[in-house]
Amino acid sequence: MIRENFKGTSQLIKLLFKQHRLKIFLWVIGIVGISIVVALAYPEIYTSKEDIMGFAITMDNPAMIAMLGSGYETESFNLGAIFANEMLMFTSIALATMNILLMSNSTRDDEQAGRLEIIQSLPVGKVSYLTAGVILLFLVNLSINLLLTIGLATLGESVFTWESSLLYSSILTLTGLFFAGITAVIAQLSETAHGTKQLAFGTLIFSYVIRMIGDVQSETLSLFSPLGWTTRTEVFVENYWLPVFVLSIGVIILTSLAFYLRTKRDMFAGILPSRSGKSHASTFLKTTPGFIWHLQKTKIISWFILLFALCAAFGAILGELEAYFSDINILQQFLAGSAGDGMMEQFITYLFAIMSIFSVFPVLSIMISLKSEEDANRTEHFYTRAVSRSKIFLTYCIFSVLTSLLMQFAIAGGIYMTSKNVLEETISLQSYVEMSFVYLPAIFVFIGLITLLIGIVPKLTHTIWLYVTYVFVVLYIGNLLEFPKWANNLSAFHHISEYPHEAIEWKTMLVLTSIGFILTIIGLVGYTNRDIEA
Repeated sequence: MIRENFKGTSQLIKLLFKQHRLKIFLWVIGIVGISIVVALAYPEIYTSKEDIMGFAITMDNPAMIAMLGSGYETESFNLGAIFANEMLMFTSIALATMNILLMSNSTRDDEQAGRLEIIQSLPVGKVSYLTAGVILLFLVNLSINLLLTIGLATLGESVFTWESSLLYSSILTLTGLFFAGITAVIAQLSETAHGTKQLAFGTLIFSYVIRMIGDVQSETLSLFSPLGWTTRTEVFVENYWLPVFVLSIGVIILTSLAFYLRTKRDMFAGILPSRSGKSHASTFLKTTPGFIWHLQKTKIISWFILLFALCAAFGAILGELEAYFSDINILQQFLAGSAGDGMMEQFITYLFAIMSIFSVFPVLSIMISLKSEEDANRTEHFYTRAVSRSKIFLTYCIFSVLTSLLMQFAIAGGIYMTSKNVLEETISLQSYVEMSFVYLPAIFVFIGLITLLIGIVPKLTHTIWLYVTYVFVVLYIGNLLEFPKWANNLSAFHHISEYPHEAIEWKTMLVLTSIGFILTIIGLVGYTNRDIEA
């Protein structure tokens, strides 16, 4: 009887791999490739013991610990410790994101789209699809583990030993698998794919916040977060394996719970009861903008709070920048500002650029929601009524533009709220808003690109994330890796002036805005004339 529940698993693994092979390939190459490239660059950046000790001093700061995790003892710092400090936390979040998305796609997304119902009508076991998803994700994470271990261990640096490289890769992939397990459990509790992703990413954000507070105030509290265990291996120095075993046990427990819950629920239902809706829709909800706001409001509000909180954390360290960072070569190369600028001015400019890239995520996801509604055949309900395609399309575009304004204000407001308490010379909110809004033309280019894809080549809609990743890499490590000029020019953000220590190039701003507008118009024309996919 038990064997029957897993019937057809091997065939389903092949099916899921074929369905997601492009996404898997891009995730694996992206995570492993960026990690290896950064590791290769560090020996050229930290050329002396003084450089390494300078970085160690920067980590002896509650704000830095809150953002990157608990560090090492200052005297124990080496090249590997710096690599782990700067890369481990954010790479773990990237792997957690990959696992959440792939697990959700292999469970609730396929079920809600009706694909699982077709599969279950064939001679397959009740939990075969979940089993196939779990095994596929295990193999994907194992591939990342092996490639990253081999890549780091063969760099030729003494600190990247085989043991430490394996530990670094293992703690990363187990963190990802832990959140895959959380997503698998949530997929059984939630009734919808949207609810699954929302709760899973909410858990990831909550884990980060718990770790942040715990690392600064209470180590015990930090241990209640999987990300708290991630940063406690002291990899490349002490190489503690206990966190690996703890997360492994967590993965086993969560996966087992997901299988148990799957046997207890019916298809298209969740363990948790669904919330009752309102008996009558409001007047605003009956309008096109009101309906789209109803669908997108949770996403917009959540991202606003997240960006505001992150920027507030960064604002809290501005008062210490000159004392902590002024003699560190790595930051000088990262920031690469004008020679006459102070460290604080350079850092603020760099901070606004990085945070502005993060604000692109909710902006793009709003437009992608239109494509998702089409994929789920829900746009048919719009267009069988007296609603034009252009009205729906333009309404989504307007919401994307308004969201970009809101997110940029969240960035400015978050930094202002905390920085005014730590800076001797307070920078006005208006100045922060100006520094934030200067990146809007670049964001408009992203809006133009996503509308173009949706309107002309809808099957390539999600390739926009490749460009987002490219822009982030160019901005984050472009100066360190000395990218050629043409590679930098491909990034819309590269053309934005480093305001306020550079004058705003209004001609460039106008060109970027015009490009975004023209691409949007082309996308609108394409969307109104192409067939709606079913």
